[in-house]
Amino acid sequence: MNTIRFEWTKLRSIRTTWLIAFSAVVSGVALSVLGISDLLGGSPSNLPAGWDPTAESLKGFLFAQLLIGMLGAFSITPEHSSGMIGSSLAVVPARSRFLAAKTFVAAAVALVTSLLTTLISFGVVQLILHGAGLPAAGLGDPGVIGALGAATLYLTTVAVAGVAIGVLTRSSTGSLAALVGALLLVPALAPGLPGAVGEAFGRFWPFTAGQAAYTVVPVDGAVSPGLGISILLATTAAISVAAHWAIRTRDV
Repeated sequence: MNTIRFEWTKLRSIRTTWLIAFSAVVSGVALSVLGISDLLGGSPSNLPAGWDPTAESLKGFLFAQLLIGMLGAFSITPEHSSGMIGSSLAVVPARSRFLAAKTFVAAAVALVTSLLTTLISFGVVQLILHGAGLPAAGLGDPGVIGALGAATLYLTTVAVAGVAIGVLTRSSTGSLAALVGALLLVPALAPGLPGAVGEAFGRFWPFTAGQAAYTVVPVDGAVSPGLGISILLATTAAISVAAHWAIRTRDV
């Protein structure tokens, strides 16, 4: 507990932590509203096939996930850039315990941020859809609570992956580049590859697969929600194991 308290004191004392968390919530909500803006004023008959108001309300995750990933990475990269990592490990020489505590604290902050982003985005978008006379979702509708829970888990898992990437890169810039590639570039570009390679990337890339977890209406060509979140969790676990090995074996 002392190690967790130590990490919590460090993380909460950094203004960047709360700036990133606030920005994730605001950008997630704003982009979700922007994502449905072109549908307002139309009729329900003009909605795209497979209309999923729950998934539509979470389109802002496209950018929010990057911020939450950096929230995880920033829990450790400033210590490397400032040289304070040596002092931290002097206080907590058990490196496995040090990394576990840091991951736990970052995940806890990310969990609250993710829950707020998910619930506010969902609530605001559904109110707008209802006011525009378009089909909206409610918390009592089948699959909605599960999708919102999976969405919160998705973003929190991205933060845990961010911690591991921060350990591996030891650089805020390097972590940002890795997260941009993993969260934005590969999902956007890789499916355009020819044949089975592009199809595999489109379906099974961990972060793309994980996004299937918060859909209520099945999407053609996407993995099932259970498989999607399982792929993401397994990948994050593998990255975390690599980060654990790295922090135990290399010099700070």
